[in-house]
Amino acid sequence: MVAVNSASNSVLDDEAIVLAGSARTREDAIAEAGALLVSSGAVEPSYVDAMHERERSVSTHMGNLLAIPHGTNEAKGDILRTALSFVRYPDGVDWDGNRVEFVVAIAGAGDDHLALLSRLAGIFVDDDQVQELRTARSASEVHSILDAG
Repeated sequence: MVAVNSASNSVLDDEAIVLAGSARTREDAIAEAGALLVSSGAVEPSYVDAMHERERSVSTHMGNLLAIPHGTNEAKGDILRTALSFVRYPDGVDWDGNRVEFVVAIAGAGDDHLALLSRLAGIFVDDDQVQELRTARSASEVHSILDAG
């Protein structure tokens, strides 16, 4: 399984964790989370376009306040390394009629996205861990919750 954080190779950089996102719409939230992947050197900017394209074909809303936007299979070549970005929206974002407070964008090289999706699903089915993420006050707290998941 892909570790969210390890001493040598984190897929979630501290700079890719935002505890108070500024987006107010689903499209802006995808753009915000995608821009963090671009700025961390994980994907080409065209990958963010593919994230929007995937969202138009199938919702990435996962339930329990979580959306996991990611690119299309055709955009795999735009991924430079496996990475996540994590954006929390304390006021929530409307995701096709569903409230989302966490947008975790995934760029998975090879089959890494499957391991990352599985790991995130395990965390977000646990209401206690979701509550801990809602109240986390630092990137290191987010890491500790995601790494323990």
